[in-house]
Amino acid sequence: MAKKSGRVSAITRRTAETDIMLSLAIDGRGVAQIDTGVPFFDHMLTLFAKHGLFDLKVKAKGDTDVDYHHTVEDVGIVLGQAFKEALGDKVGIRRYGFFLLPMDESLARVVVDVGGRPHLVYEAEAPTMFVRDFNIVLVKEFCRAFSNALGANLHVHLVYGEEPHHVAEAIFKGLGRALDIATQIEPRAADLLPSTKGRL
Repeated sequence: MAKKSGRVSAITRRTAETDIMLSLAIDGRGVAQIDTGVPFFDHMLTLFAKHGLFDLKVKAKGDTDVDYHHTVEDVGIVLGQAFKEALGDKVGIRRYGFFLLPMDESLARVVVDVGGRPHLVYEAEAPTMFVRDFNIVLVKEFCRAFSNALGANLHVHLVYGEEPHHVAEAIFKGLGRALDIATQIEPRAADLLPSTKGRL
């Protein structure tokens, strides 16, 4: 499979609520170093990187004594910005990615178009919404922030599932796999932009 060299990015974002440093290599091996101050979120981002084969480093400090919301949302923003920067002009990419990911009793479908038109459709409610003190409603907030920052049309659908850890895990793994497909270089069109409009 052909690859483009230099599909990497490093971004720092500081606000009154969060301080985030993130680096990304799209053509990686799934190596992750994650420290957001939110253990369950760290676990999900590690799974995302592993199954997307992205090398990902995240160091985040946030007002987690108030809530996890700001940290989860802002990491989504920075990760989306990192993918956008690393993809550059998007010449040669497949653009679309799709994956069905099973995790025990849960099954998640994730579909993504990295063509520059941000939109989120999220249909994933588990019967129980908490993993310890982590409300998996925040997964939706992460996906919305990521989609907007990257400029991605992202559809997440929980086909079925009961255990909230499994639901979130299926979504993050599925997102990693779908993005891996969408960001790969298509050998037959490695010098072409995947759009009839002439730009993305």
